[in-house]
Amino acid sequence: MTDHNTPPYRTALIIGAGVGISASLARALSREGLKVGLVARDAAKLETLARETGASVFTADASQPAAVAQLFKEVDERLGEPDVVVYNPSARVHGPVAEIDPALVRDALSITAFGGFLAVQQAAKRMIPRGRGAILLTGASASIKGFALSSAFAMGKFALRGLAQSAARELGPKGIHVAHFIIDGSVRSARRPDPSPDGTLNPDSIAQTYVDVLKQPRDAWSHEVDLRPWVESF
Repeated sequence: MTDHNTPPYRTALIIGAGVGISASLARALSREGLKVGLVARDAAKLETLARETGASVFTADASQPAAVAQLFKEVDERLGEPDVVVYNPSARVHGPVAEIDPALVRDALSITAFGGFLAVQQAAKRMIPRGRGAILLTGASASIKGFALSSAFAMGKFALRGLAQSAARELGPKGIHVAHFIIDGSVRSARRPDPSPDGTLNPDSIAQTYVDVLKQPRDAWSHEVDLRPWVESF
């Protein structure tokens, strides 16, 4: 009988690791007994978290196909093929539609959406032969509603949500759990003090939701989870 108190996975790769959600998730997964890999453009910023969680650290530009392919090869060798792949990176470019630099928009889309595709593709190549695995994609309020002066971010997050829906339908029957998380609110952090903590999302609480999704039995998988502070009206 499956023990739903423990995720049925052994290794996890978090792409776009840093502070906030990804750091809380690294701690949560390591407490659950998973070996964790952390990926960032600047690996030096991950040293403290890696020591705390016993995680392996990798450097990669998530928007470049060759870099992502090489990343997964290194992970295979050092950590083993990942059972769980989490994609967190995103890029915000603010500005009026009539004035924003197209090159910056292209770069933002490469990080937020195209990088997500690259990660899903590499994960799928490894998970399909095994018939198991989980791919978790981090969305935002912008995944479902575009705000003024934030067209690039909305485009990227809408695309990532579409990727999640398509991948879930394709890979779910192959035993791979694909889930998209809409983080619909500000995430609490030391850099963002909030006079009303109930109005922000605790990154530890978000991480717990990710872990809970990983524990779901296959006959009742969630493919999209919407998280927001309880005080928010909607």
